This record gives sequence, C-alpha cells and structure tokens, in this order.
Amino acid sequence: MTPPPARTAVVTGAGRGIGSMIATGLAERGYRLALLGRTATHLHATADRIAARVPGAEVHVVPVDLTDRDQVQVAALAVVDGLGEVDLLVQNAGVIERAEVAFADDDVEDVWRVVETNLRGPLLLVHALLPGMLAAGGARVVHLNSGAGYRGAGAYTGYNISKGALARLTTMLDTQYRDRGLLVFDLAPGVVATDMTHGMPVHADRTEWTRPDDVIELVAAIGAGELDELAGRFIRAGADTPTTLHARTGQILRTDARRLTLSLWGPDDPMR
Repeated sequence: MTPPPARTAVVTGAGRGIGSMIATGLAERGYRLALLGRTATHLHATADRIAARVPGAEVHVVPVDLTDRDQVQVAALAVVDGLGEVDLLVQNAGVIERAEVAFADDDVEDVWRVVETNLRGPLLLVHALLPGMLAAGGARVVHLNSGAGYRGAGAYTGYNISKGALARLTTMLDTQYRDRGLLVFDLAPGVVATDMTHGMPVHADRTEWTRPDDVIELVAAIGAGELDELAGRFIRAGADTPTTLHARTGQILRTDARRLTLSLWGPDDPMR
C-alpha cells in the first residue's frame, strides 16, 4: 500500500533551527501545517515568518512538551482537529548534552535528559498519531537522525545513544506497518548552521555547512512519494539528493544498504 503525496504536515521542534526552516519550506510548497514544540513564542515566530512568505498559508501552532504523554495526547487531538489526516510527520525536536565530554566526565542526568527528549518524544507522538494514519491508508514519517547514531564518538554519549535508538524505531515501524502504508525514513540533516551547532565546540572551526535547502528538498521529496522505495533506510542531506538516490536505489536495495543492522563476517556466520 502506498499513500498519496502529502499535503498536510506536522513538524516538531518547529520554533527554531532546522525545524523552523523545514516548516517554512513545506509551507512554500503548499502544505497545511501544524507546528509543535515546547515554546509557544518560538512557534508563533515561525508561523509569522511563514505568513510573511506565504500569504494565506494554513498554520496551526500547538505548544507541547513532547516528553509528557498526556500533553502529547492532547496535542495529537489538536493536530487532527486542525489538519484532519496527517500525511507527513517530521520528527525534528531534539537536544544535545551541555558538555562535550566523554561519558565518565559527563553528568549522567544530562545524558538521560538527551536520551529521553530525543527518543521518548518521537515515540509518544508517532504512537498517538499512528491509529489515524493507518486508518487513512498510511502516511510518511521522517525522523531527523544523524550519522552519530551509527558510529562511536568521543563525546555526546546520550545524543549518539538516542539517535541509534531512533534508527531502531524507524526499523521497527517499517517492519510492522509498511504493508499498511506507513513509510518511515531516517534523514540526517548534515551540519546546518543553527544556534545548537554554533554552540558545539566540535564545530568551532567549521567553514562548510549543509544548506537548509538541501534538507528541505529531501523532506519534500519524501512527502511527494519520490523516495518510497527507500523507506526504512538512512539518507543524508548534503551527501544525497533525490537525483543521486534515484540513481542508486537498485544498488541500495540489492545490498540492503543504509539500514541499521548487524554486520556479519560471511555466509558461515552463525548469526546469519
């Protein structure tokens, strides 16, 4: 089952940074939107920016703490009341540790704050919206992920754990619901210049940044159904484009690439 091209979208963390950029880009492409995030003033600032760029755009502002189950349930009802069917869910909201240090030197409560925000939020929201998505014949979900979820690093333990777990959520949803029309993608935005990335010491000397338009182009391509064959897999803005992904789709599927999995040593590996 393949859902039709998306015309409504929910964007979390839409008050600032990449989330605000994605929401604006989708509005410019004619989407009706719901903006979710913790801070109402930031969400309204994004809505005002969209109104200035796209007169008449339909934008619903829904303040919510995405780690609070009761608030998420109320927010999901507000989204459905405003938009009707949710065609595209962009799960962008996320945080990173306050200190760029190895685990032994980190505050474990801060590590857990990052894991909880970056994983519990997406889990709660997709769970709340999933029955309606399935009843409507499916939808597309984009998890804003990171290459950090697929490799080790010397710092930001909670962030890496959370992104790895988010990739596994993508796999689970793909496995359980693809045949009912739910198409889920991991999209790494690269390194976009935002308040968060500018505040990270690891990027202090960076001179090359991922263009926001590259991220928006991929989100829009997913919403339009152009990348449906790659559902359940990882793509990265700044390295991938819709054109390059189309060219590589056969190879990706043949080798089962771009998916969180266990690497085996060969055909005689007992874990095969």
